[in-house]
Amino acid sequence: MFAHTDRPIFVIGCPRSGTTLLQLMLHSHHRIAVPAETRFVIPAWTSRCEFGDLRDGENRRALGEWITTGEGTKFAALGLDPDRTVEEIVDSPPTLGSVLATVFRAYARRFDRVRWGDKRPSYFRYVGPLLRMFPDAQFIHVVRDGRDCVASLREMPWYKQDIYHAICLWREAIDLGRRYAAELGPDTYYELQYERLVADPADELMRLCAFLGEEYDPAMTEPHRLARKTVPPSKKWHRRTHGAVDSGRVGSWARRLEPWEIGLAEAAFGERLAEYGYEPSGAPRPTRGQLARLAKVSAHRRMSQTKQRIRERWRTRNEPNPVVSLLTTEHTGPAPLIVEPPSQSVSTESPLASVPLAERCGEPARSGHSGR
Repeated sequence: MFAHTDRPIFVIGCPRSGTTLLQLMLHSHHRIAVPAETRFVIPAWTSRCEFGDLRDGENRRALGEWITTGEGTKFAALGLDPDRTVEEIVDSPPTLGSVLATVFRAYARRFDRVRWGDKRPSYFRYVGPLLRMFPDAQFIHVVRDGRDCVASLREMPWYKQDIYHAICLWREAIDLGRRYAAELGPDTYYELQYERLVADPADELMRLCAFLGEEYDPAMTEPHRLARKTVPPSKKWHRRTHGAVDSGRVGSWARRLEPWEIGLAEAAFGERLAEYGYEPSGAPRPTRGQLARLAKVSAHRRMSQTKQRIRERWRTRNEPNPVVSLLTTEHTGPAPLIVEPPSQSVSTESPLASVPLAERCGEPARSGHSGR
């Protein structure tokens, strides 16, 4: 028997690693509601100083109206009434985490679920901020062969960068995952390999449910039933979710990438591939020119991350309110404002505190819990 919990769940990982598949699987569980990408959490976080003191109900209303009608947010996909949601936000405790949790809890209620989650690949850069808002959150990092991620990214109509950036992106996700595994521990952070998931969904999902403290629900192995209702045909890059789970795309990088691209990716990934059991191809080593260009792209991305970290330090110093969610299972109305205890804050020097919009590379040592 499991002691039921309502801890938030966040699905993270390199884009094209299988996060949408896992989101559908989690939403198929009878206790869990996880929408497609909402796209208002990160912008709300980075704009938290602009919304002012949330003890002022009008500021909460302005934030709620932005969430429900703002350009670029995906609130409409939640199927919630905007006006009612705004009123719930006005009645929520005056912190950013409480406001966001209010929206996700409303989404969970729509499906008679008691636990909510959210999925966005880029959350792998925002684990620190998410923990500041939701200190009891759990994170599932989906890991896929970097060569498959790179091959898939390059085929996406929305991905506008080149293979050098795509290679850095996977490496960044893996390196940050190493840090999270070391710092967060096995109760908070879990790694799930895509290849194992599609090869034996039931076994991997049973392990995942044990991490989440949930009973296994067999419906999770049939995400295509949900996908046919919720994933529009216009998203052609998600069309495989409409069919039964299979391993047909595992290792497809071998026919989708050129030999020089494979060699470059394997050189950049180094021992990271072997650590997850991904075999090298024996492709030729990249040229000096290719390695030099990769190094230049990596340096540019690190510089962008450093600039963003500086901006984030300013935001942290100027926060008008604590950001931690004050909602509890029993909460039904406004709660008094409390001061965040120091234990809920993370040093700005820690990778858990950084909030870079720009992408980055890192090189820490790996340790911690995984689902492998």
